[in-house]
Amino acid sequence: MPDQQPANLSDQVLKVLHERPDECAYWTLTRTQKMLLAAVLFVAAVLAVFHGYLLLLVLNALAIIFYIIHSMYKFWLVWRSLEHKRELAYTPQELAALDEQQLPTYTILVPLYREAEVLPNLVACLSKLDYPTDKLHIMLLIEEDDAETKEACDSLELPTHFHPIIVPHSEPKTKPKACNYGLYASESDLLVIYDAEDRPEPDQLKKAVAAFAELPDNVICLQAKLNYYNQRHNLLTRWFTSEYSVWFDLFLPGLTSAKAPIPLGGTSNHFKAGPLKELGGWDPFNVTEDCDLGIRMHKHGSYTAMIDSTTWEEANGELFSWLRQRSRWVKGYMQTYLVHMRRPLQLLRQLGPSGFFAFQMTIGGSLLCFFLNPIYWLMTAMWFSMQPEIISAIFPPVIFALGTFCLFIGNFVFVYLAVAGCANRQYYDLIKYAVLTPAYWLLMSIGAYKALVQLIHRPHYWEKTDHGRFGGGVPVG
Repeated sequence: MPDQQPANLSDQVLKVLHERPDECAYWTLTRTQKMLLAAVLFVAAVLAVFHGYLLLLVLNALAIIFYIIHSMYKFWLVWRSLEHKRELAYTPQELAALDEQQLPTYTILVPLYREAEVLPNLVACLSKLDYPTDKLHIMLLIEEDDAETKEACDSLELPTHFHPIIVPHSEPKTKPKACNYGLYASESDLLVIYDAEDRPEPDQLKKAVAAFAELPDNVICLQAKLNYYNQRHNLLTRWFTSEYSVWFDLFLPGLTSAKAPIPLGGTSNHFKAGPLKELGGWDPFNVTEDCDLGIRMHKHGSYTAMIDSTTWEEANGELFSWLRQRSRWVKGYMQTYLVHMRRPLQLLRQLGPSGFFAFQMTIGGSLLCFFLNPIYWLMTAMWFSMQPEIISAIFPPVIFALGTFCLFIGNFVFVYLAVAGCANRQYYDLIKYAVLTPAYWLLMSIGAYKALVQLIHRPHYWEKTDHGRFGGGVPVG
């Protein structure tokens, strides 16, 4: 039967709220942010009434300049990764040379909610990890009201290093809250998160141990790469695979090499447990707790590196399920941006100029692209079909030249990045689908506008992604 942990752990899961309230997404907007937003909207309304053309002209110019800077910055980061490998890599011989008697203790956190279907495969995959079981503690974090997963767990003959843990029911009902519960129940030196459908490479824990031993003490997190084992299920999973291949194989390594804050992936984050507890763990009110934690660590002088190891996940291949998942991610990015921009000057001091710029481009810039893209696609379609005067008016020669550059060069850059991600993974048959990614961007924007609506009325609601729909096969390279 699953174990019930001491009740005092329930207080520690909200440590970020109690000890770092200025870094907690419990409040979507502070009073100051609400006043500033109201002031901006008021000024924009006045300008729209008395100087509408000038307002549109300036906003259009600023948006196009932003597009150019954003695309060039992302291209530069990916080019750094293509130019030189930025992840820490270890050979089988180097891993075999590790003294197993000296290996640190390790906890694996696996937050589970309605995951009865994938539980047997999960246990089988984690049982294959190459790590001494007497030093390994695998916590299956099961929500108190999840009778189905509890019954599935009871029906399995779990290895002795697997420990089902009941997470008491409380709000918010989110993955980071469950992870905090496991974090403060753990007494291990190192800790990693895996999702229910994850298939980590068996030597990943040892690679993390080797990397931590090599890196400075202030590197407290290692991010492994994520990719998908069902890449070729349909067009959506092919696009999703292309996106992940760029993000984890090229973009994040580029960010680490630039010493920029890293928006972590939701799984395969390896931590030094002590420093993570001092930071308060994850923000239970942020629905992309991984992204938030990566930024928060960097603000407080703790850093992330990448290791050359892959965890295989299940790509979401159902459109409406994908939109729910994407809207949660975008909502969490908005929460993260609003939380850390509560004191912009303080953030600038904490991150430094280059880190602050990276934060604006990576978090804020990605959000802005999601919201602006449909507007510019619509204007482009209107121009070619009707050529209305208002569009001609806000594109005088200089802005028109910059806009043309964005249309052709900027879009080419992002398509090139998708192609480069597939080629880097040797998914050559997916390259032709990567060329079609502008249609995928439209889906992202739909998810973003859905997230904006939900941020207003359900900011902490966790839209669950269903797993186990596509099997758990070995990926085909």
